[in-house]
Amino acid sequence: MTTPIYDTVIRNGTLGSTSGLAEGDIAIKDGRIAALGLGLGTGEQEIDARGRIVLPGGVDTHCHIEQMSGAGVMNADTFETATRSALWGGTTTTVSFAAQHPGHRIGTVLEDYRKLAEKGAMTDHAFHMIVADTSDGNMDDLARAIGAGNRSIKIFTTYDKVRLADPEILATMRVAHENGALVCVHAENDAMIREATARLIAEGRTAPRDHADSHPRQAELEAIERMCRFSEHTGQRLMIFHVSTQEGVQIIRAARARGVPVHAETCTHYLFQTRDILDRADGAKFLCSPPQRDQADQDALWVALGRGDLELVTSDHAPYRMDETGKFIHGADAPFNKIANGQPGLGLRLPLLFDAMVAQGRLGLARFVEVTATAPARIFGLEAKGAIAVGMDADLVLWDPEREHVLPEALHDNVGYNPFAGAKVRGYPETVLRRGAVVLSDGQLRAEPGSGRWVPMRKPA
Repeated sequence: MTTPIYDTVIRNGTLGSTSGLAEGDIAIKDGRIAALGLGLGTGEQEIDARGRIVLPGGVDTHCHIEQMSGAGVMNADTFETATRSALWGGTTTTVSFAAQHPGHRIGTVLEDYRKLAEKGAMTDHAFHMIVADTSDGNMDDLARAIGAGNRSIKIFTTYDKVRLADPEILATMRVAHENGALVCVHAENDAMIREATARLIAEGRTAPRDHADSHPRQAELEAIERMCRFSEHTGQRLMIFHVSTQEGVQIIRAARARGVPVHAETCTHYLFQTRDILDRADGAKFLCSPPQRDQADQDALWVALGRGDLELVTSDHAPYRMDETGKFIHGADAPFNKIANGQPGLGLRLPLLFDAMVAQGRLGLARFVEVTATAPARIFGLEAKGAIAVGMDADLVLWDPEREHVLPEALHDNVGYNPFAGAKVRGYPETVLRRGAVVLSDGQLRAEPGSGRWVPMRKPA
């Protein structure tokens, strides 16, 4: 009897990458991809991928998990429930937020958050550090955390409890630049939002549909432009989160043309929802900031994805239940500015995008792999993630490209509703491997809470 050479061999699959499709097998040893090709040696476990497309596990770099929001509302999801949903949706690596609030030390916040992930996370994971207080030694804490491999920082230009003033933003950018970190920005002008919100409430316009007008597009444009100028001034590499407007894309494109080191993402809800969804009787389900925009913006975002102006698509998973613990913590009749913002999305991102980009042919499979796995891993320095290549972690998803699936009323998270319930998608993540171990197959989750590993972010070249 032949002695197995590999731990696992996936045979007869169609392998997907940023270059397209190729027939081949994948051999796995010690959690890594050991060989690619045809006629590979035997494995202790053999997986027949005939009729399946084998893709890298998804990398979602914008997830709110087990986090207190800037408005003081706790997310519905623990690491266990959020990453459970992620695996069901084909995502094997997540990056979520260690959220500092004023008066807290960054180092303590990060350590406490790390312990939560160690206890519950089933995906491999890394963290963004939300900086909300630059005083009292926090910049020293930040430098130490960056040196330890936490090389992503999140800052806000709005929201009372987390917003930084311009001098604090510049100070944070300087520390990031000196120590080799990426700065991510929620970019909206606070004064414009406050003025618009006060005016709407004075007029009695307090329904969820009025939320869209409380975050005017000019608020996004001003903040994106200002942050790009700050990046230009400091030389600091920047990521603009959740771009929602066509003009925002134009600002980023112009900044890049000047040599500004700026990256940009959008999210699934901007690609598949427009502001009219807030007119629904259950419009509170869909509140998010920035809000959904118009059809012309959505069309422009798709063009920008194809052109590379937007480099990745994230879920911005922000889970709040439709009850007094979440969306309605201030009551069922609360005005829009008192309703928790966010939608669940970790389990939805890849199925929605696979259907649109691969099954329906919008931008194609190579671009799907790039924006959902390869680019996020590259930009955030997540080594060994996001691609099918020898030496990479064997984070792999076998997709049934023909299976039609109606999205259910609730997902595998702890939110209790699905913002895309009833939508029909083609393409289904059937089998999921994380570092070579089968963590989802035959409709059964096989991962254990706490089995995910922390992934250090490498220093950019």
